[in-house]
Amino acid sequence: MSDYTPAATGTGARARVQRFGAFLAGMVMPNLGAFIAFGIVTTLFIPTGWINLIAHWGGLPADKTLPITDQIGSIVGPLITILIPILIAYTGGKNVHGHRGGVVGAVALIGAMLAPVALQLVAIPLNGEEVSAPKSIAEIGPTILAAFVLGPLAALVMKWWDNFISGKVRGGFEMLVDNFSAGIVGAVFAVLGLYVVGPITFWITQGLGWLANALVNAGLLPLVSIVVEPAKVLFLNNAINHGVFTPLGIEQAGAGAGHSIFFMIESNPGPGLGILTAMLLFGPRAIRPTVPAAMVVHFLGGIHEIYFPYVLMKPILIVAAIVGGATGVLWETIFGLGLVGPASPGSIIAWVAVSPPTQIPLIVAGVIISAAVTFIVGALLLGFGRKESATDAAIDLEAAQEKTAQNKAESKNQPAAGSAA
Repeated sequence: MSDYTPAATGTGARARVQRFGAFLAGMVMPNLGAFIAFGIVTTLFIPTGWINLIAHWGGLPADKTLPITDQIGSIVGPLITILIPILIAYTGGKNVHGHRGGVVGAVALIGAMLAPVALQLVAIPLNGEEVSAPKSIAEIGPTILAAFVLGPLAALVMKWWDNFISGKVRGGFEMLVDNFSAGIVGAVFAVLGLYVVGPITFWITQGLGWLANALVNAGLLPLVSIVVEPAKVLFLNNAINHGVFTPLGIEQAGAGAGHSIFFMIESNPGPGLGILTAMLLFGPRAIRPTVPAAMVVHFLGGIHEIYFPYVLMKPILIVAAIVGGATGVLWETIFGLGLVGPASPGSIIAWVAVSPPTQIPLIVAGVIISAAVTFIVGALLLGFGRKESATDAAIDLEAAQEKTAQNKAESKNQPAAGSAA
Protein backbone atom coordinates (compact mmCIF):
# COMPACT_ATOMS: atom_id res chain seq x y z
CA MET A 1 0.00 0.00 0.00
CA SER A 2 1.26 3.45 -0.82
CA ASP A 3 2.31 5.81 1.92
CA TYR A 4 -0.19 8.26 0.41
CA THR A 5 -3.18 5.98 0.94
CA PRO A 6 -4.00 5.59 4.64
CA ALA A 7 -5.50 2.22 5.55
CA ALA A 8 -9.26 2.14 6.03
CA THR A 9 -10.43 1.33 9.53
CA GLY A 10 -13.58 -0.19 10.99
CA THR A 11 -15.79 -3.08 9.98
CA GLY A 12 -18.87 -3.64 7.87
CA ALA A 13 -19.71 -3.11 4.22
CA ARG A 14 -18.62 0.52 4.16
CA ALA A 15 -15.20 -0.32 5.57
CA ARG A 16 -14.79 -3.11 3.01
CA VAL A 17 -15.63 -0.72 0.19
CA GLN A 18 -13.16 1.80 1.58
CA ARG A 19 -10.45 -0.84 1.84
CA PHE A 20 -11.12 -1.90 -1.74
CA GLY A 21 -10.95 1.73 -2.87
CA ALA A 22 -7.75 2.24 -0.89
CA PHE A 23 -6.29 -0.85 -2.57
CA LEU A 24 -7.10 0.58 -6.02
CA ALA A 25 -5.78 3.99 -5.02
CA GLY A 26 -2.62 2.29 -3.77
CA MET A 27 -1.97 1.25 -7.36
CA VAL A 28 -2.46 4.75 -8.72
CA MET A 29 -1.16 7.21 -6.11
CA PRO A 30 2.51 6.10 -6.27
CA ASN A 31 2.35 6.85 -10.00
CA LEU A 32 0.82 10.30 -9.61
CA GLY A 33 4.01 11.81 -11.05
CA ALA A 34 3.34 10.00 -14.33
CA PHE A 35 -0.17 11.49 -14.44
CA ILE A 36 1.25 14.96 -13.81
CA ALA A 37 3.85 14.44 -16.57
CA PHE A 38 1.05 13.37 -18.91
CA GLY A 39 -0.94 16.44 -17.87
CA ILE A 40 1.94 18.84 -18.47
CA VAL A 41 2.80 17.45 -21.90
CA THR A 42 -0.87 17.31 -22.92
CA THR A 43 -1.67 20.81 -21.71
CA LEU A 44 1.30 22.36 -23.47
CA PHE A 45 1.86 20.41 -26.67
CA ILE A 46 -1.35 18.94 -28.10
CA PRO A 47 -2.79 20.85 -31.10
CA THR A 48 -5.19 22.74 -28.80
CA GLY A 49 -2.58 23.17 -26.05
CA TRP A 50 -1.03 26.32 -24.65
CA ILE A 51 1.97 26.50 -26.98
CA ASN A 52 -0.14 26.43 -30.12
CA LEU A 53 -2.72 28.74 -28.55
CA ILE A 54 -0.04 31.35 -27.87
CA ALA A 55 1.33 30.84 -31.38
CA HIS A 56 -2.15 31.45 -32.83
CA TRP A 57 -2.39 34.67 -30.84
CA GLY A 58 0.98 35.62 -32.35
CA GLY A 59 -0.19 35.15 -35.93
CA LEU A 60 0.08 31.42 -36.66
CA PRO A 61 -2.87 30.38 -38.88
CA ALA A 62 -5.67 28.74 -36.90
CA ASP A 63 -5.42 25.51 -38.91
CA LYS A 64 -1.66 25.17 -38.35
CA THR A 65 0.43 23.87 -35.46
CA LEU A 66 4.07 24.34 -34.59
CA PRO A 67 6.30 21.43 -35.72
CA ILE A 68 7.85 21.11 -32.28
CA THR A 69 4.43 20.61 -30.69
CA ASP A 70 3.66 17.86 -33.20
CA GLN A 71 6.91 16.13 -32.28
CA ILE A 72 6.57 16.44 -28.52
CA GLY A 73 2.82 15.83 -28.64
CA SER A 74 3.44 12.42 -30.18
CA ILE A 75 4.31 11.07 -26.73
CA VAL A 76 0.90 11.97 -25.26
CA GLY A 77 -0.84 8.85 -26.57
CA PRO A 78 1.82 6.35 -25.43
CA LEU A 79 1.92 7.97 -21.98
CA ILE A 80 -1.76 7.30 -21.25
CA THR A 81 -2.34 4.15 -23.31
CA ILE A 82 0.92 2.28 -22.63
CA LEU A 83 3.08 3.68 -19.81
CA ILE A 84 0.47 4.55 -17.19
CA PRO A 85 -1.50 1.28 -17.42
CA ILE A 86 1.74 -0.72 -17.20
CA LEU A 87 2.87 1.32 -14.19
CA ILE A 88 -0.46 0.68 -12.47
CA ALA A 89 -0.32 -3.05 -13.22
CA TYR A 90 3.26 -3.20 -11.94
CA THR A 91 2.41 -1.29 -8.76
CA GLY A 92 -0.64 -3.46 -8.12
CA GLY A 93 1.49 -6.57 -8.46
CA LYS A 94 4.22 -5.09 -6.30
CA ASN A 95 1.74 -4.29 -3.54
CA VAL A 96 0.76 -7.96 -3.49
CA HIS A 97 4.13 -9.69 -3.92
CA GLY A 98 6.99 -7.24 -4.19
CA HIS A 99 9.07 -6.77 -7.32
CA ARG A 100 8.36 -10.27 -8.67
CA GLY A 101 4.64 -9.62 -8.40
CA GLY A 102 5.06 -6.29 -10.15
CA VAL A 103 6.94 -7.84 -13.06
CA VAL A 104 4.38 -10.59 -13.74
CA GLY A 105 1.55 -8.06 -13.34
CA ALA A 106 3.07 -5.76 -15.97
CA VAL A 107 3.67 -8.66 -18.37
CA ALA A 108 0.10 -9.88 -17.90
CA LEU A 109 -1.36 -6.52 -18.90
CA ILE A 110 0.21 -6.58 -22.36
CA GLY A 111 -2.21 -9.27 -23.48
CA ALA A 112 -5.28 -7.29 -22.41
CA MET A 113 -3.81 -4.12 -23.88
CA LEU A 114 -3.54 -5.66 -27.35
CA ALA A 115 -6.81 -7.63 -27.26
CA PRO A 116 -8.83 -5.13 -29.37
CA VAL A 117 -6.14 -5.21 -32.07
CA ALA A 118 -5.29 -8.92 -31.98
CA LEU A 119 -8.92 -10.08 -31.79
CA GLN A 120 -10.27 -7.29 -34.02
CA LEU A 121 -12.89 -6.22 -31.49
CA VAL A 122 -15.36 -3.78 -33.03
CA ALA A 123 -17.06 -1.09 -30.97
CA ILE A 124 -20.86 -0.85 -30.78
CA PRO A 125 -22.17 1.66 -33.38
CA LEU A 126 -24.22 3.92 -31.11
CA ASN A 127 -25.40 6.63 -33.48
CA GLY A 128 -25.44 4.94 -36.86
CA GLU A 129 -21.79 5.74 -37.58
CA GLU A 130 -19.47 3.24 -39.24
CA VAL A 131 -17.01 1.63 -36.86
CA SER A 132 -14.09 -0.69 -37.45
CA ALA A 133 -11.62 -2.63 -35.36
CA PRO A 134 -8.41 -0.82 -34.36
CA LYS A 135 -5.52 -1.47 -36.73
CA SER A 136 -2.71 -0.75 -34.28
CA ILE A 137 -2.02 0.02 -30.63
CA ALA A 138 -2.16 3.72 -31.54
CA GLU A 139 -5.95 3.40 -31.94
CA ILE A 140 -6.74 1.77 -28.60
CA GLY A 141 -7.76 3.51 -25.40
CA PRO A 142 -6.21 3.22 -21.93
CA THR A 143 -6.52 -0.27 -20.44
CA ILE A 144 -6.36 0.84 -16.83
CA LEU A 145 -9.41 -1.19 -15.83
CA ALA A 146 -7.60 -4.34 -16.99
CA ALA A 147 -4.50 -3.20 -15.08
CA PHE A 148 -6.53 -3.08 -11.86
CA VAL A 149 -7.47 -6.73 -12.41
CA LEU A 150 -4.41 -8.38 -13.92
CA GLY A 151 -1.66 -6.73 -11.87
CA PRO A 152 -2.79 -8.00 -8.45
CA LEU A 153 -4.21 -11.28 -9.80
CA ALA A 154 -1.02 -12.39 -11.54
CA ALA A 155 1.02 -11.35 -8.49
CA LEU A 156 -1.28 -13.33 -6.19
CA VAL A 157 -0.72 -16.51 -8.21
CA MET A 158 3.03 -15.79 -8.19
CA LYS A 159 2.89 -15.41 -4.41
CA TRP A 160 1.02 -18.69 -3.99
CA TRP A 161 3.59 -20.49 -6.13
CA ASP A 162 6.55 -19.01 -4.27
CA ASN A 163 5.04 -20.00 -0.93
CA PHE A 164 4.34 -23.51 -2.24
CA ILE A 165 7.92 -24.18 -3.36
CA SER A 166 9.58 -22.32 -0.48
CA GLY A 167 12.27 -24.58 0.98
CA LYS A 168 11.68 -27.32 -1.60
CA VAL A 169 14.16 -26.25 -4.31
CA ARG A 170 17.59 -27.88 -4.30
CA GLY A 171 20.50 -25.53 -3.65
CA GLY A 172 21.91 -23.91 -6.79
CA PHE A 173 18.61 -24.06 -8.67
CA GLU A 174 16.84 -21.22 -6.87
CA MET A 175 17.54 -18.54 -9.51
CA LEU A 176 16.60 -20.88 -12.36
CA VAL A 177 13.31 -21.83 -10.74
CA ASP A 178 12.51 -18.24 -9.73
CA ASN A 179 13.10 -16.81 -13.20
CA PHE A 180 11.31 -19.56 -15.11
CA SER A 181 8.34 -19.60 -12.76
CA ALA A 182 7.94 -15.83 -13.10
CA GLY A 183 8.20 -16.14 -16.87
CA ILE A 184 5.61 -18.90 -17.01
CA VAL A 185 3.14 -17.06 -14.76
CA GLY A 186 3.60 -13.84 -16.74
CA ALA A 187 3.12 -15.62 -20.07
CA VAL A 188 0.02 -17.50 -18.90
CA PHE A 189 -1.62 -14.34 -17.62
CA ALA A 190 -0.67 -12.41 -20.76
CA VAL A 191 -2.60 -15.01 -22.78
CA LEU A 192 -5.43 -14.87 -20.23
CA GLY A 193 -5.47 -11.10 -20.60
CA LEU A 194 -5.61 -11.38 -24.38
CA TYR A 195 -8.50 -13.83 -24.57
CA VAL A 196 -10.47 -13.16 -21.36
CA VAL A 197 -9.74 -9.99 -19.38
CA GLY A 198 -9.10 -7.77 -22.41
CA PRO A 199 -12.38 -8.61 -24.17
CA ILE A 200 -14.36 -8.40 -20.90
CA THR A 201 -13.05 -4.91 -20.06
CA PHE A 202 -13.57 -3.85 -23.69
CA TRP A 203 -17.24 -4.86 -23.60
CA ILE A 204 -17.72 -3.30 -20.16
CA THR A 205 -16.58 -0.03 -21.68
CA GLN A 206 -18.89 -0.51 -24.66
CA GLY A 207 -21.80 -1.36 -22.35
CA LEU A 208 -21.35 1.82 -20.35
CA GLY A 209 -21.27 3.80 -23.57
CA TRP A 210 -24.49 2.13 -24.72
CA LEU A 211 -26.17 2.90 -21.38
CA ALA A 212 -25.17 6.55 -21.53
CA ASN A 213 -26.47 6.75 -25.09
CA ALA A 214 -29.78 5.15 -24.02
CA LEU A 215 -30.27 7.75 -21.27
CA VAL A 216 -29.58 10.53 -23.75
CA ASN A 217 -32.11 9.11 -26.23
CA ALA A 218 -34.69 8.82 -23.42
CA GLY A 219 -34.34 12.53 -22.67
CA LEU A 220 -32.91 11.90 -19.19
CA LEU A 221 -29.81 14.00 -19.72
CA PRO A 222 -28.97 14.87 -16.07
CA LEU A 223 -29.16 11.17 -15.16
CA VAL A 224 -26.30 10.49 -17.56
CA SER A 225 -23.99 11.53 -14.72
CA ILE A 226 -24.93 8.29 -12.95
CA VAL A 227 -23.05 6.49 -15.73
CA VAL A 228 -20.44 9.07 -16.67
CA GLU A 229 -18.93 9.87 -13.27
CA PRO A 230 -18.28 6.26 -12.15
CA ALA A 231 -16.97 5.45 -15.63
CA LYS A 232 -14.58 8.39 -15.43
CA VAL A 233 -13.16 7.19 -12.13
CA LEU A 234 -12.42 3.82 -13.78
CA PHE A 235 -10.57 5.73 -16.52
CA LEU A 236 -13.24 4.99 -19.13
CA ASN A 237 -13.96 8.68 -19.70
CA ASN A 238 -12.31 8.95 -23.10
CA ALA A 239 -14.19 5.96 -24.48
CA ILE A 240 -17.58 7.37 -23.47
CA ASN A 241 -16.74 10.94 -24.45
CA HIS A 242 -15.38 10.15 -27.90
CA GLY A 243 -17.71 7.21 -28.53
CA VAL A 244 -20.99 8.83 -27.44
CA PHE A 245 -20.94 12.53 -26.67
CA THR A 246 -18.59 13.89 -29.31
CA PRO A 247 -20.51 12.35 -32.26
CA LEU A 248 -23.81 13.56 -30.76
CA GLY A 249 -22.33 16.99 -30.15
CA ILE A 250 -21.02 17.32 -33.70
CA GLU A 251 -24.43 16.30 -35.06
CA GLN A 252 -26.32 18.76 -32.84
CA ALA A 253 -23.94 21.65 -33.45
CA GLY A 254 -24.03 21.06 -37.20
CA ALA A 255 -27.82 20.87 -37.30
CA GLY A 256 -28.17 24.61 -36.94
CA ALA A 257 -27.78 25.15 -33.20
CA GLY A 258 -24.13 26.09 -33.57
CA HIS A 259 -23.34 24.63 -30.17
CA SER A 260 -24.10 21.48 -28.19
CA ILE A 261 -24.57 20.47 -24.58
CA PHE A 262 -23.05 17.06 -25.36
CA PHE A 263 -19.60 18.65 -25.49
CA MET A 264 -20.07 19.66 -21.82
CA ILE A 265 -21.24 16.48 -20.09
CA GLU A 266 -17.97 14.60 -19.63
CA SER A 267 -15.52 17.49 -19.89
CA ASN A 268 -16.99 19.69 -17.11
CA PRO A 269 -14.07 20.48 -14.76
CA GLY A 270 -16.42 21.50 -11.94
CA PRO A 271 -17.02 18.13 -10.22
CA GLY A 272 -13.32 17.31 -10.20
CA LEU A 273 -12.48 20.68 -8.67
CA GLY A 274 -15.13 20.11 -5.99
CA ILE A 275 -13.72 16.66 -5.16
CA LEU A 276 -10.17 17.97 -4.89
CA THR A 277 -11.24 20.92 -2.74
CA ALA A 278 -13.07 18.58 -0.36
CA MET A 279 -10.01 16.34 -0.15
CA LEU A 280 -7.73 19.33 0.42
CA LEU A 281 -9.78 20.56 3.38
CA PHE A 282 -11.26 17.38 4.83
CA GLY A 283 -9.40 14.41 3.34
CA PRO A 284 -6.71 12.27 4.99
CA ARG A 285 -3.90 14.49 6.22
CA ALA A 286 -1.26 12.30 4.60
CA ILE A 287 -2.48 13.09 1.09
CA ARG A 288 -3.48 16.75 1.47
CA PRO A 289 -0.06 18.07 0.33
CA THR A 290 -0.55 16.31 -3.04
CA VAL A 291 -3.86 18.02 -3.78
CA PRO A 292 -2.84 21.60 -4.80
CA ALA A 293 -0.74 20.39 -7.74
CA ALA A 294 -3.58 18.10 -8.79
CA MET A 295 -6.01 21.05 -8.69
CA VAL A 296 -3.84 23.08 -11.05
CA VAL A 297 -3.33 20.18 -13.46
CA HIS A 298 -7.06 19.39 -13.44
CA PHE A 299 -8.75 22.79 -13.52
CA LEU A 300 -6.26 24.76 -15.60
CA GLY A 301 -4.69 21.87 -17.49
CA GLY A 302 -7.88 19.92 -18.09
CA ILE A 303 -6.46 16.53 -17.15
CA HIS A 304 -9.35 14.93 -15.27
CA GLU A 305 -7.45 11.68 -14.66
CA ILE A 306 -5.51 13.44 -11.92
CA TYR A 307 -8.45 13.44 -9.49
CA PHE A 308 -9.61 9.87 -10.09
CA PRO A 309 -7.21 8.32 -7.51
CA TYR A 310 -8.67 10.52 -4.78
CA VAL A 311 -12.15 9.14 -5.49
CA LEU A 312 -10.78 5.59 -5.53
CA MET A 313 -9.28 6.29 -2.12
CA LYS A 314 -12.69 7.40 -0.80
CA PRO A 315 -15.23 5.62 -3.04
CA ILE A 316 -18.17 7.30 -1.30
CA LEU A 317 -17.09 10.52 -3.06
CA ILE A 318 -18.47 9.13 -6.32
CA VAL A 319 -21.87 10.20 -4.97
CA ALA A 320 -20.61 13.78 -4.74
CA ALA A 321 -19.28 13.62 -8.29
CA ILE A 322 -22.60 12.30 -9.60
CA VAL A 323 -24.65 14.97 -7.80
CA GLY A 324 -22.30 17.75 -8.91
CA GLY A 325 -22.19 16.50 -12.49
CA ALA A 326 -25.98 16.15 -12.67
CA THR A 327 -26.36 19.67 -11.25
CA GLY A 328 -24.10 21.03 -13.97
CA VAL A 329 -26.01 19.22 -16.72
CA LEU A 330 -29.33 20.43 -15.28
CA TRP A 331 -28.08 24.03 -15.24
CA GLU A 332 -26.89 23.74 -18.83
CA THR A 333 -30.21 22.19 -19.90
CA ILE A 334 -32.33 24.89 -18.24
CA PHE A 335 -30.45 27.73 -19.95
CA GLY A 336 -29.87 25.95 -23.26
CA LEU A 337 -26.10 26.18 -22.98
CA GLY A 338 -23.53 24.43 -25.11
CA LEU A 339 -20.01 24.54 -26.50
CA VAL A 340 -19.25 25.10 -30.17
CA GLY A 341 -16.84 22.16 -30.24
CA PRO A 342 -15.12 19.57 -28.03
CA ALA A 343 -13.22 21.08 -25.09
CA SER A 344 -9.86 19.37 -25.30
CA PRO A 345 -8.37 19.18 -22.78
CA GLY A 346 -11.31 19.66 -20.41
CA SER A 347 -10.03 22.74 -18.58
CA ILE A 348 -11.86 25.93 -17.68
CA ILE A 349 -9.67 27.73 -20.21
CA ALA A 350 -10.63 25.32 -23.00
CA TRP A 351 -14.28 25.68 -22.01
CA VAL A 352 -14.17 29.46 -22.30
CA ALA A 353 -12.29 29.19 -25.60
CA VAL A 354 -15.06 27.09 -27.22
CA SER A 355 -18.02 28.85 -25.58
CA PRO A 356 -20.39 31.11 -27.52
CA PRO A 357 -19.41 34.63 -26.35
CA THR A 358 -22.91 35.47 -25.13
CA GLN A 359 -23.06 32.31 -22.99
CA ILE A 360 -19.67 32.59 -21.26
CA PRO A 361 -21.01 34.04 -17.94
CA LEU A 362 -23.68 31.34 -17.61
CA ILE A 363 -21.26 28.58 -18.63
CA VAL A 364 -18.65 29.66 -16.07
CA ALA A 365 -21.42 29.95 -13.48
CA GLY A 366 -22.45 26.36 -14.27
CA VAL A 367 -18.89 25.14 -13.67
CA ILE A 368 -18.73 27.00 -10.36
CA ILE A 369 -22.13 25.69 -9.26
CA SER A 370 -21.27 22.08 -10.11
CA ALA A 371 -17.95 22.46 -8.26
CA ALA A 372 -19.69 23.98 -5.23
CA VAL A 373 -22.35 21.25 -5.08
CA THR A 374 -19.71 18.54 -5.42
CA PHE A 375 -17.64 20.15 -2.67
CA ILE A 376 -20.58 20.47 -0.28
CA VAL A 377 -21.73 16.88 -0.79
CA GLY A 378 -18.13 15.65 -0.60
CA ALA A 379 -17.51 17.56 2.62
CA LEU A 380 -20.65 16.04 4.14
CA LEU A 381 -19.60 12.54 3.09
CA LEU A 382 -16.14 13.12 4.58
CA GLY A 383 -17.72 14.30 7.82
CA PHE A 384 -16.01 17.69 7.44
CA GLY A 385 -12.75 16.00 8.42
CA ARG A 386 -13.94 14.91 11.86
CA LYS A 387 -13.40 11.23 11.12
CA GLU A 388 -9.90 11.87 9.81
CA SER A 389 -9.08 14.04 12.82
CA ALA A 390 -10.30 11.32 15.18
CA THR A 391 -8.21 8.71 13.37
CA ASP A 392 -5.15 10.96 13.42
CA ALA A 393 -5.69 11.65 17.13
CA ALA A 394 -5.94 7.93 17.88
CA ILE A 395 -2.74 7.27 15.94
CA ASP A 396 -0.96 10.13 17.72
CA LEU A 397 -2.17 8.87 21.12
CA GLU A 398 -0.98 5.34 20.37
CA ALA A 399 2.41 6.66 19.25
CA ALA A 400 2.69 8.79 22.39
CA GLN A 401 1.84 5.83 24.62
CA GLU A 402 4.44 3.67 22.88
CA LYS A 403 7.04 6.41 23.26
CA THR A 404 6.20 6.79 26.96
CA ALA A 405 6.53 3.06 27.52
CA GLN A 406 9.84 3.05 25.64
CA ASN A 407 11.21 5.94 27.71
CA LYS A 408 10.08 4.24 30.92
CA ALA A 409 11.81 1.00 29.95
CA GLU A 410 14.99 2.85 29.04
CA SER A 411 14.98 4.74 32.35
CA LYS A 412 14.75 1.47 34.29
CA ASN A 413 17.83 0.14 32.51
CA GLN A 414 19.91 3.23 33.38
CA PRO A 415 21.81 3.50 36.72
CA ALA A 416 20.41 6.02 39.19
CA ALA A 417 22.09 9.43 39.31
CA GLY A 418 25.09 9.51 41.66
CA SER A 419 25.30 5.71 41.96
CA ALA A 420 28.48 5.46 39.95
CA ALA A 421 31.58 4.68 41.99
